[in-house]
Amino acid sequence: DLASVTKILGPLPLLMKLVEDGQLDLDEPFSKYWPAWQNKKGKNELTLREILSHQGGLTPYIVFLNKVMKDEKLKSRYIRGMPGKQFQKQAYDGIWVRNTFENKIFREINRSEVDSIKEYKYSGLAFLLFPELIEKVTGNSYTYLLRRDFTFPLNIPSLGYLPAVKGFPNSIIPTEFDSLYRKDVVQGWVHDENASLFGGISGNAGLFGKATDLLRVMQMYQNYGYLDGRRYLKEETVKEFTGIQYPNNKNRRGLGFDKPLLDNAQKELKDAYPAPSASVESFGHSGFTGTFVWADPKYQLVFIFLSNRVYPSRDHRQLYELNIRTSLHQVFYDYLDKL
Repeated sequence: DLASVTKILGPLPLLMKLVEDGQLDLDEPFSKYWPAWQNKKGKNELTLREILSHQGGLTPYIVFLNKVMKDEKLKSRYIRGMPGKQFQKQAYDGIWVRNTFENKIFREINRSEVDSIKEYKYSGLAFLLFPELIEKVTGNSYTYLLRRDFTFPLNIPSLGYLPAVKGFPNSIIPTEFDSLYRKDVVQGWVHDENASLFGGISGNAGLFGKATDLLRVMQMYQNYGYLDGRRYLKEETVKEFTGIQYPNNKNRRGLGFDKPLLDNAQKELKDAYPAPSASVESFGHSGFTGTFVWADPKYQLVFIFLSNRVYPSRDHRQLYELNIRTSLHQVFYDYLDKL
């Protein structure tokens, strides 16, 4: 379960392609493409650039699980135990979500508050909108485009959504014992509750894959859109998206991609993110379940760390407290220094 690493593997490459094809403009108001924001104060002028670099002041997170539960029970208005005409989105074994529930999610996001002060604040909300946006702009299915343009030509068929219905469950480790929503050890279904309520297909989480799958995508990015004789994205597109957008606002982020802390090279290992030796050109993303990917074009180094820190509970935080990912990342830079 790749958690938030989904953001740079699923919706982001498709958004990059739409930008370079002229179907989206980073500096036009996002409301041009998402009309529900046109009359929303604070949202109507936000650009895609601001949103992707977490500079737009959007609400960080909304717990949509609260909308389908009351007194620790699932509301039959939104959730059923069997599929039906109006309940065709499977979220788990024995959990089917009302087809139109995603519209409720969109409305909540449309109504959510925006900070009046533009400063760096991480928000994953827009990534819940991006698959729908991509479908509206292109007229094609989000998952179809992802397969057609990226996972199929990259030869990584195991990177995808809903592995539990594709015969992969025994290849997937369990994530967490969910005592509230699914009342089970979650395995083969997306851990993130918001993505689950989309039927497992979302832009914020939901992709499953192997380290070798991620290597292919990150190598393509590291080569600025090129891999094995094929160009997937223009070089200038990848450089734009992987570059820091608002350094003067104390914002390290690229467009969708995470970047090193602005003064990372001067930090001690315990305070750095990622490894202090990572170059300013490097980029990647982390995920709630314990996933981490990072590419460094300067050193031609791709680092992929797939773990499951939330088993059996998300209260387990030693991955962070022991600084395992940053420390291990630095080991590879130290090795390169000796060559």
